[in-house]
Amino acid sequence: MIRIVLPAHLRTLARVDGEVALNVAGLVTQHSVLDALEARFPMLQGTIREHGTLKRRAFVRFFACEQDLSHESPDAPLPDAVATGAEPFIIVGAMAGG
Repeated sequence: MIRIVLPAHLRTLARVDGEVALNVAGLVTQHSVLDALEARFPMLQGTIREHGTLKRRAFVRFFACEQDLSHESPDAPLPDAVATGAEPFIIVGAMAGG
């Protein structure tokens, strides 16, 4: 079971409270986790990744095990602690401006 922490605005959109728990078949990667998340919550499609390219949106960041995974390959395996559910995969909406 993979644990996912969404930012408040995406929790509201998906109508969930707290963490989301998902089963991910096969290798646990950013790509497979986000595919499972969007399959369960179709209203999130296009909010985390671009529709056509499936690339991470510019103001979205991914964290796990106190590491920024935003610039890692989306097909790289996530840390074992995330794959086993010991640690969550965290999605953060980044802020910009002055």
